[in-house]
Amino acid sequence: MRLKLPSIAVAAATLSLIPATACSLDVGDLNNPGLDELEQNPTRVTVGAACTGLIVGNRRNTAQANGYIVQLGILGREAYNFDGADPRFFGELLEGPLQPGSPFGGNFWGGPYANVRLANIVERVADKVPDYSLAEINAVTGFAKTIEATDLLEVVNTHDTNGGVIDTDHEIDEQLGAIVNRDAMLTEIGRLLDEGAADLAKGGDGFPFGLSKGYGDNGLDSVSGFLTFNRAMRARVAVYAKDYTTASMALAGSFIKEGNGTGGVDPLTVGDLYIGAYHSYSTSPGDQQNALINPNIFAHPSFVTDAQMNGMNRDERVARKSVTVPDEDGGSARGISSNVKYTVYPSNSSPVAIIRNEDLLLLRAETRFFMGDVPGALADLNRVRTVSGGLPPIAGTPDQATFITALLYERRYSLAFEGHRLIDVRRFGRVMDLPLAMPEGEDPAMHVRNVRWPLPQAECDARPGEAACKLGSMDTM
Repeated sequence: MRLKLPSIAVAAATLSLIPATACSLDVGDLNNPGLDELEQNPTRVTVGAACTGLIVGNRRNTAQANGYIVQLGILGREAYNFDGADPRFFGELLEGPLQPGSPFGGNFWGGPYANVRLANIVERVADKVPDYSLAEINAVTGFAKTIEATDLLEVVNTHDTNGGVIDTDHEIDEQLGAIVNRDAMLTEIGRLLDEGAADLAKGGDGFPFGLSKGYGDNGLDSVSGFLTFNRAMRARVAVYAKDYTTASMALAGSFIKEGNGTGGVDPLTVGDLYIGAYHSYSTSPGDQQNALINPNIFAHPSFVTDAQMNGMNRDERVARKSVTVPDEDGGSARGISSNVKYTVYPSNSSPVAIIRNEDLLLLRAETRFFMGDVPGALADLNRVRTVSGGLPPIAGTPDQATFITALLYERRYSLAFEGHRLIDVRRFGRVMDLPLAMPEGEDPAMHVRNVRWPLPQAECDARPGEAACKLGSMDTM
């Protein structure tokens, strides 16, 4: 796609074409993008490099100290960043409102749309590569549409009802595409995923380029394996849209797994829950490292205190995903402190989940419940609850409110610090369940809840009078 937005244009201009490799994602010269060559003279090498560039662009800001996981974690009361050199981790994210002109409030826009632009170029030129077979053309376009959809989903997940742009296939100096609402965004993302799935189904066995080990480690780097990833993402999008019929069909085509054997004959293990697609990181020269091990990042203390008990034993996910350090090793700022550290990402080479089996089982639990299959929903919820949390199964027939509460608990602890809690409480109207940064009566400036990102200032400057630019980061309630 060609983006029209000034902020997007700047970001797109820095996109490089990166050498394809199945093992690492080495970043090429960011000052030598080569997009014109890709469009005018596409070859197996340049298109393959562009596809590798899409994988790199897709992970761009996920695991940074001011990135997707951290900012969603702070707004979702999962994490703090006690970076004393940057007061905006408190002054903007927790006091609010988010400022559209800052790298915090203006985040999650230019990067996704730059990748969308590259994906659309790949989609348009794939059939012009002289030595691509028809199967390879389909594999490439199916891959690009799937990655494009995940980038647009980042815009929806962060901007929510403030909306985004889906009409992006223009030259930069042409008229800007309209800002559309969340529902239109989700519909377009679903369409892209469905088109991508249709292409992948005709894509043969292997891609004409290498995918990262974040896909390869779980067998999702073949065309058929990547199709199951596409269907997993389609299920997530359908659940967000409350289209549970589509979600059920997509889940059936995903890599969802109930156990080690066919039909779940062998018991589900904790390891099974981590099967999925991941962003990969490494310390190789030129590659990106996982910055979520930043010493300033701490877990919200409620991750420990809110955990359920099984007799004298706490939810096993707490010990598996966090550690409590001595008070003197804790972090603090503005009267807030924590001595709980996440261990979800133990090193700067740790992968970050895009979507994995534990999430799929919980998505299926939600889907089954809202399609009237309460026993099936509880079976999935309890699969996760007992195996991942070591907690006793939920019995009985819960009403809707009780089920949602149980589902949100399991998603909070199963998917801790993976970027889901804010999205989940927001889509169920449970934002008020998030604690204030300060208790009532203490520091009223922190009695706010930012729940979405505004459109960036540069975007609004290019759209005088745009109604969506008047929308902010907080609910009006």
